[in-house]
Amino acid sequence: QGSTSAPRAREPGEREEAPGAMASPPAARNPTEVQMSQLVLPCHTNHRGELSTGQLLKWIDTAACLSAERHAGCPCVTASMDDIYFEHTISVGQVVNIKAKVNRAFNSSMEVGIQVSYEDLCSGKHCSICKAYATFVAQGPLGSKVRLEPLIPQTEEEKIEYSIAAERRRMRLAHKDTLKDLLTSSPQETELETRDGSGAVPAERTRVESVELVLPPHANHQGNTFGGQIMAWMENVATIAASRLCHAHPTLRAIEMFHFRGPSQVGDRLVLKAIVNNAFKNSMEVGVSAEAYGQEMSVSRRHINSAFMTFVVLDQQGQPRTLPMVAPEPGDGERRYREASARKKIRLDRKYVVSCKQTEVPLSVPWDQSNKVYLSYNNVSALKMLVAKANWALAREKEKVRMYTLEEDKFLSFRIEMSVCIPASRAFSLLSNLRRRHEWDSHY
Repeated sequence: QGSTSAPRAREPGEREEAPGAMASPPAARNPTEVQMSQLVLPCHTNHRGELSTGQLLKWIDTAACLSAERHAGCPCVTASMDDIYFEHTISVGQVVNIKAKVNRAFNSSMEVGIQVSYEDLCSGKHCSICKAYATFVAQGPLGSKVRLEPLIPQTEEEKIEYSIAAERRRMRLAHKDTLKDLLTSSPQETELETRDGSGAVPAERTRVESVELVLPPHANHQGNTFGGQIMAWMENVATIAASRLCHAHPTLRAIEMFHFRGPSQVGDRLVLKAIVNNAFKNSMEVGVSAEAYGQEMSVSRRHINSAFMTFVVLDQQGQPRTLPMVAPEPGDGERRYREASARKKIRLDRKYVVSCKQTEVPLSVPWDQSNKVYLSYNNVSALKMLVAKANWALAREKEKVRMYTLEEDKFLSFRIEMSVCIPASRAFSLLSNLRRRHEWDSHY
């Protein structure tokens, strides 16, 4: 017997297939993947006709939140954002393409990976802008936590991201301890005591304070202020503080990893404060905080977020200019000054070890206390990506031990496998302690 099916509606721009033509099956797509495309209009730009970083942060946060909610099936809020490095600026008339998908779900939180690029409609050119990782928390009724279903990765790429997400989570949790260790181990006599401070700009001159009233357009579908909106307001006051140091229009190059400490709602007043913590030769760090309060001034302010942003000032050739020095205030100002130097060291380690492109990964990096977590992350992720490659060749097999080789460019890699049948808990106990290697490796 024959069967009939309802005609399928064609997508816009799709051509009608010839009778009998075989349609290729669509590529598998992550069900949590969200794509957003935004045309940059003059209302989105700054004085240079470039897309405002604050507007970009709002789009990034919205796309990532929608991806998280696809997996959770309930409202989600932004908990944290990893380092973001902005590689290029975007001009009026270009298109911003954002792709976000959940990499891994933990108990009540999940990591969302975000890729941002721009498209020039006239030339057809595509260029990467930044890559970010955000953590979202699922919320049930009255703000209660929701236990998430595990995410099952499908493709090899998703499996790698899934496994590395746990390493990134460990790196986030260790960030505060890394900073504390670096400050403790650093010599007390720093640039602050040894440099010539004549001509330095007092940090107090860069201080900015601004208040914003949270209105319904600033809130998401849950009534909470958009995380991206808060980040945009913070970027605004940080830019003003940076401008007061250099008396020029600065360019935001990086936002350091930050965490939201609590929510704010429609009707809240957000107090945003910013100050230049330290100025290096060609860049400066601006610290910015956000606090919320309601109509009742007697109620203490709630700390919402703190962030550290790195700015540069570009000359006519697009190269970073030399910046004036900063003279910090005694007490807290000096503490912020030293912490900014420590954060710069950590930031450079993290960017050099973790954030560089695979073609730029250094062959070796000296170990020290400040970069041990990032070296561990990079080693684990590099090994996982190497093992996942499909073109390994079996070179030799002896006594249940297999040796595979992989030749790429100038590198020859070896992979050794041995199959054993033991409980997973015992395997972990043996492999996690190098002193016990002789118990399972007869060749050691």
